Amino acid sequence: MRTLGIVLALLCCVAAQECNPRSFGYDSVVCVCDETHCDQPGVIDFPDEGSFTVVTSSRDGLRFNVETLPVSSEASPDAEVVTLNKDDVYQTMLGFGGAFTDSTGLNVVALSSEVQEHFLRSYFAPEGIGYTFGRIPIAGCDCSTRTYSYDDVEGDADLVHWNLTFEDYDYKIPLILRAKEMTTYPLKMFGSPWSSPAWMKTNGMFNGSGILIAEYWQPWANYIVKFVEAYEAEGVELWGLTPQNEPLGGLTDWKINAIGWSAESMRDWLKGYLGPTLEAAGYRHLKMMIHDFNRDSLPWYVEPMLNDPECAQYVDGIGVHWYADRIIPPEVLDETQALSPESFLLYTEACQGNEVEGSELSVNLGSWQRGEEYVHYMLDAVNHYSTGWVDWNMALDILGGPNWANNFLDSPVIVDTEANEFYKQPMFYTIGHLSKFVIPGAERITWTTTATNIEVAAFNDPSGRTVVVILNKNDVEEELTVTDGSENFLNFNIPPKAIQTILY
Repeated sequence: MRTLGIVLALLCCVAAQECNPRSFGYDSVVCVCDETHCDQPGVIDFPDEGSFTVVTSSRDGLRFNVETLPVSSEASPDAEVVTLNKDDVYQTMLGFGGAFTDSTGLNVVALSSEVQEHFLRSYFAPEGIGYTFGRIPIAGCDCSTRTYSYDDVEGDADLVHWNLTFEDYDYKIPLILRAKEMTTYPLKMFGSPWSSPAWMKTNGMFNGSGILIAEYWQPWANYIVKFVEAYEAEGVELWGLTPQNEPLGGLTDWKINAIGWSAESMRDWLKGYLGPTLEAAGYRHLKMMIHDFNRDSLPWYVEPMLNDPECAQYVDGIGVHWYADRIIPPEVLDETQALSPESFLLYTEACQGNEVEGSELSVNLGSWQRGEEYVHYMLDAVNHYSTGWVDWNMALDILGGPNWANNFLDSPVIVDTEANEFYKQPMFYTIGHLSKFVIPGAERITWTTTATNIEVAAFNDPSGRTVVVILNKNDVEEELTVTDGSENFLNFNIPPKAIQTILY
């Protein structure tokens, strides 16, 4: 144990490198990573009893700044108070992560091997932000350079010509395997299909308005099983699946790859085809997450599936996308959780820049505003039963692509392949204030506060200690006291426009 402690201490000291800041004219900075330098927060553990650790990132340039302070026997007299209730326990957290899209992989493999290593360690290693989830698009999606499936041979219902593509072998699988080697906790991978082969759909297209032709319901289930088998053969074992990305999209003239599913048709396909086919192949252990769409279709979309026992037996969780959170209140998550308390909620996709038409505005390099908004909704989600947050692309280029549908987006990391460097945006750090410290098995607890524009999420760590994440949306520094009803008080300041993680 002593040797392990020395190794961890050395790892912390070696890895805890400072940000190399660069401004692109927004309200904060990015941190530049190249062959010679990449900032890492290092291994940040709980402090000794009698102390607490404050980790801070801010609009004004702090990035995982670490300070250890003494616990006090009384509250600061002028402080706003955050009161924790450690006995009021809610959902168990599953973790945080991002998607291994074609676009992410294409950008990353264009970097030198040294910079690739910096990228993967930044996301997955213990000295980075500790991602524990990975999402895999099953074949192509909009974040690809082309439309494709694993079987584009017209009418091949027996899937004789089914095969993985160069995107899997070049852009996805190698990065996943390397990431798996880095993580402290098992990397939970789940697959999500965007579209079947175009010939299986009523409109004969990868996108647009089209549903699966009835005679292909079984071949499409077989197709998904083949994906699981193929990735397993490459050393990538899956933890879960969603049956369809954004299933209501394909009922409209959807811009990107899609299949349309009504709630009732999804129910019938799950219970009659996909569920039994996975079970027969020995894959019932995979976590099946229905919905995988925005919360404006909750809870009504999942009700027919959860209320049908034949379907519900194949359902383990409900996937949620972020894109309607600005307009739909979080109480719909509570209502959804109440429908099936034994099922978990998990945010399975989110990204900034999606509301902007045109690549010139999709990427906002150094935007603290986007990072702050992101963590606001992350705290909102976990305070309403979400067991984690899986981001969308882990890396995009400076335009927010590539993207065959010109659906350009922003990302926590932006890659400049010509310069052989990448930029960690404020979003990367705000996500990291949860992903690095709120580990799988942590339990959410409740809190109250006297402060305004201060947002909080709090957790019992599996070790029995406590993690508190605090967002200050104010333009001024705030004096805070955290207490949990014991005789101990944590007194500290939070800078303006900052996020902090408290460990004690």
